Amino acid sequence: MIKVADRREMEDYLYIQCPNCDDLTEHDVLKGRMGKDNITGTFRCTECGRVFSDTVRIPEVLKIKVLFSDGDVTETTETELESNEVLVVGEEFYLDDGRWVCITHIETKDGKKGKKFEADEIKALWVKQFDVLSVKVSVNDGHKTYSVRTEAEPDDEFVIGTILAFDDFDALIHAIKTKDRILKRGSAEARDITRIYGKIRKKRYEVLDLEEDDDQDGFDFDQE
Repeated sequence: MIKVADRREMEDYLYIQCPNCDDLTEHDVLKGRMGKDNITGTFRCTECGRVFSDTVRIPEVLKIKVLFSDGDVTETTETELESNEVLVVGEEFYLDDGRWVCITHIETKDGKKGKKFEADEIKALWVKQFDVLSVKVSVNDGHKTYSVRTEAEPDDEFVIGTILAFDDFDALIHAIKTKDRILKRGSAEARDITRIYGKIRKKRYEVLDLEEDDDQDGFDFDQE
């Protein structure tokens, strides 16, 4: 993240308004000259390829309040963002201290509701830890369905038909519910999964201390 300084180095890219896309997009700085608070140069939009010359204002660096959630613990911190950076609910990014997080809610200065805002509109960000995820798993033993969890990194892949190993049993992955559909074949990354469905395949000893799962989303474990 670029910090406010008396003299800033030339940027390699900027988020500015593209005259062709009519939106705020990333632009490569092909050539330019630094002013006190602007750059006069030639820019190329990475979305549409439009090349144009202009003088653009260098954005301020803002300190934004962040409410960071890691399981049951919530702490208040802050991060620095350029005033024209676009933040989106569900987006992942690094806090200034290096923690990888995902945005869960954006509070704006004027109370406007939405999922996408520029940094200068934002009062606070709600984020959650995102380097290790706790993935929900519903396992069925033929009589009851139990709710358990497994830890995974965001890009860990879960594949239908493979085995998940738990302390008290193994479970064959039968289906995966993502944010927009239920998969009966194929795979999905942990960051996209809302629940995994499995059938107990092998018990090493009796399953202990499991709570019956009431949140099955109407899923039929016997349906192939």
